[in-house]
Amino acid sequence: MKRFFIITGILLLLAVVCAGVVGFNLFRDSAIKQFFATMKPPAATVSIVVAKPANWTPGVEAIGTVNAVRGVDLTVETAGIVKDILFHANQKVAADAVLLQLDDAVEKADLVAQKAQAASDQAALTRAIELQRRGVGTDATLDAARAAADASAAQVNKLQAVLDQKQLSAPFGGTVGIPKIDIGQYLAPGNSVVTIQDLDTMRVDFTVPEQQLPLLKIGQTVRIGGNVADMPFAGSIRGIDPKIDPASRLVSIRGEVANPEGKLTPGQFVQIRVELPQENNVISVPQTAVTSSLYGDYVFVVVPAKPADAGAAAPAKPEDGKAGAEKPAGDAAKPQVDASKPASDTAKAADNAAKPADKTAADTAKPAEAGQQPALVLSQVFVKLGRRNNGMVEITEGLKAGDQVVTAGQNRLFNGMSVAVDNTIDPSKSANEQVQQ
Repeated sequence: MKRFFIITGILLLLAVVCAGVVGFNLFRDSAIKQFFATMKPPAATVSIVVAKPANWTPGVEAIGTVNAVRGVDLTVETAGIVKDILFHANQKVAADAVLLQLDDAVEKADLVAQKAQAASDQAALTRAIELQRRGVGTDATLDAARAAADASAAQVNKLQAVLDQKQLSAPFGGTVGIPKIDIGQYLAPGNSVVTIQDLDTMRVDFTVPEQQLPLLKIGQTVRIGGNVADMPFAGSIRGIDPKIDPASRLVSIRGEVANPEGKLTPGQFVQIRVELPQENNVISVPQTAVTSSLYGDYVFVVVPAKPADAGAAAPAKPEDGKAGAEKPAGDAAKPQVDASKPASDTAKAADNAAKPADKTAADTAKPAEAGQQPALVLSQVFVKLGRRNNGMVEITEGLKAGDQVVTAGQNRLFNGMSVAVDNTIDPSKSANEQVQQ
């Protein structure tokens, strides 16, 4: 019998332990669920910009190629052996400067002989004129002498022209490139010798869609640079092709820009922007503020939370502070009801009890002041985009002046999320610039 009671007690103990473990697990799971159900996520830190009307300079953007206003590849007109190269790479030469000399010994000898023949024919013509004046010469003899003299003079000019072709001269002032020939090399007509480019003034050729053709006219300002954010060169439109390419529906435009420092190079790829007349009261935001999705383009706008949300987000309730203040006050009353202590001890205890009450009231006032600052939440707003310019995008519909638009961190945000504003991060600047600041 005694053994039976021992076994029964052990079984009951095991049952109580198992029931306690199961009950603890159920209580723990319920507490965890309740904690996560009532837990508010921490406020995300974002940077904002206030949407406001501003001046807007629209423009037509394109890409193009830079070329020199005057630039050619020089070739020889006649065959010959290279005798002398009178320039070096990247040399600035004046107009009509001799750059190349071919072997011209034969042409010089022919010219000397022809000049002697021309002098003889000219002397014969002089004698024929004198004989005709005396009446002893015939008209036929005079005409033959005059024809021979004219032919000899023409032949001299021809040989002089052939001799000049043995020299290659600069057609205009500019900068020559790298020589493509060597001394002693045989050149045939048309062989390229060197390129010469006038780098003082450059022209840029680009194309725009036919829909933008009505916006352009001769004389409009053209800005050129390596990228859209940096366009240091300014010029103007000099030509607009009157014909639109029917295959591509593009029209060719040509602009000119000064290049005094020689920073632009012929053949260089550039970004081009044709500036249009300025517009006023245009609402725009940084392009980083806009997020694109399958449903459209949208931005996040920071707005004050509703009263219910703001109450839930408050760090402390004023009633808690009041309760804390009443509790020290109740403790302060205890020394007063103790009749066994002297009156001086009672007053001292009352003074000491008043200090925690004042401190509690001051601590209660701090959360109350913090609760006066409205909590901020996000509102997802779909917008319609317009033109883009210098990292900004025009908002044609969806925003109004004064809206606080989030400019960074949109990937981790959602509608109705609590946020805190921190404008120390500027997405329009690079990380290096922000570190230096």
